[in-house]
Amino acid sequence: MLQSPDGDVTVTNDGATILKEMEVNHEIAKLMVELSKAQDDEVGDGTTGVVVLAGALLEQAEILLDKGIHPSRITEGFERAVDICLPVLDQISDTIDYASNDHEQMRKVAMTTLNSKIVHRMREELSKVCVDAILAVADMERKEVNLELIKLDGKVGGKLEDTVLVPGIVIDKDFSHPQMPKLVDDAKICILTCPFEPPKPKTKHKLEIETVEAYEAMQQAEKKYFNDMVERVKASGATLVVCQWGFDDEANYLLLKNELPAIRWVGGVEIELIAIATGGRIVPRFEEISSEKLGYAKRVREMAFGTTRDRMIVLEECASMKAVTIFVRGGNKMVVEEAKRSLHDALCIVRNLVRDNRIVYGGGAAEVACSLAVSAAADSIPGQEQYGVRAFADALDAIPMALAENSGLQPIETLSHVKAQQLRENNPRVGVNCMSMGTEDMKEQSVFEALQSKKQQLQHATQMVKMVLKIDDVIQPAQYE
Repeated sequence: MLQSPDGDVTVTNDGATILKEMEVNHEIAKLMVELSKAQDDEVGDGTTGVVVLAGALLEQAEILLDKGIHPSRITEGFERAVDICLPVLDQISDTIDYASNDHEQMRKVAMTTLNSKIVHRMREELSKVCVDAILAVADMERKEVNLELIKLDGKVGGKLEDTVLVPGIVIDKDFSHPQMPKLVDDAKICILTCPFEPPKPKTKHKLEIETVEAYEAMQQAEKKYFNDMVERVKASGATLVVCQWGFDDEANYLLLKNELPAIRWVGGVEIELIAIATGGRIVPRFEEISSEKLGYAKRVREMAFGTTRDRMIVLEECASMKAVTIFVRGGNKMVVEEAKRSLHDALCIVRNLVRDNRIVYGGGAAEVACSLAVSAAADSIPGQEQYGVRAFADALDAIPMALAENSGLQPIETLSHVKAQQLRENNPRVGVNCMSMGTEDMKEQSVFEALQSKKQQLQHATQMVKMVLKIDDVIQPAQYE
C-alpha cells in the first residue's frame, strides 16, 4: 500500500508501479527504478523479476569484490553467462499456434501473467478479454500491434465480473442537452475541432453599442453565425456531432431544435480514436464539412450507472473495428486501477506473442535450466571470469527461491529438489509447484511466459549491474547559492 503526499492510496503488487510511486533517494536505487521502467516500456511485464535478478546479481558481485576480484572480471563473467543463457532459452522454448483451439494457448500465457495479480480469481475471463482485444487491432501480416488503439477505461461500481470488451469507443461524456435522444442508430458522425461560437478577433477589442437597433443587429448577426454552422453540419448528412470544444446555450438549443445530438469537450486523444474507429476525418473549420468526411457507427448510446448521475457514451460497431475499449468495473477506485494495470501487463505479453510466438515455461523452470547450464559451463572457463559465471548461476536461483518462499514452501529444499529433478529427468519444464497441483511439469500446469520477456529480463538486469560495478565513487555536485 502506497500513500502519496496528497493522501491518495494505491494498493498494488505491480513491481513497476511500486518503484515508480516510491520516494527513492539512494543513487543505485534510482537506477533500479529506471531498470524496472525500461522493462515495463519494452516488454510490459516481468518488472518484479528483473529487479529481483538485478538485486541478486549485485549481492553476488559484492561477495566476489570482497574476495578481491576486479569489477571488470566480474562483469565479463556475467556477460559470458548471459551469452550461455540465451541459446539455452531458445533451445527450451516452444512455439505456440495462435489460431489452434480458439487461441487457447495465447489465453494461457495471459493467465500466467494475471496469476500473480490481485485480479487472479478472474484470470480466465480477463485473459479472454485481453486476447480478443489484441486480435481485434493486430496487423497479422506485419506482426505488429498498436496498443494505443486499445483504450483501458474504468468506472467505480458494479463488480470485476462486469468487465467487458466493447467493440468500439467508450467516452466519459454525456449528450450536451438532457432532451437529446439517448440512442442514435446508424450514426453519421461529424468530428469537429472548431468551437460552435462566432469567430473572435485575435487582438483586444472593445465594442460600443449606443442604440437598441445596433444591439439587435449584433444579435441577429450572431444568430446567423450559429444558424450557418448548424446548417452546414445538417447539410452534410450528419446525425451526430462530436466536438473537441464547448458551445454555449444558444448553439446547444439550435442543435436540439435541428435534431442533431451532440457531445462536447471530447479530449484530443479520444477525438483521434473516434476518427480511427469510425473512419471519419477530423474537421478543423466549418467551411470544410462534407459528407465524405463523416464517420460511421452502427449504434451510439448513453449508459447510466446505478443511482448516480454518472453517464458514459458508447460508440458500437464502428466502420473500422481497429479500435476497442476494455471497460473495467470494480467495487472501489483502487480495484479498478489495479485491474487496469494488470490488464495492461497481460495485453503487453499477448502483443509480444504476436511479434514472436515462442514461449518458455514459468514457475522458475527457465531460470533453473539456465542456472544448470551456466554452472556446467563455468568449469571449462579459465581465469577469474569463472567466478563471475558461477555467481550468475547462483543469482538465477533467486527467482525460484522467491517463488517457493511466497508460496509457503521451504526455499532451499524446493530449489534443490527442482534442480535434481530437472537433471534426473532431463526435463527443463520442471519448476516450483506453487499451486500444489500434483505435477511439477509447468507445461501440464499451463504456466507459460513469453520468450522475449525472459531474454529482456536477463539482458536488462546484467546491463544495469555492469554499469553499477563500473562506478568508483559518488560525487555530490557543489551547491550554488
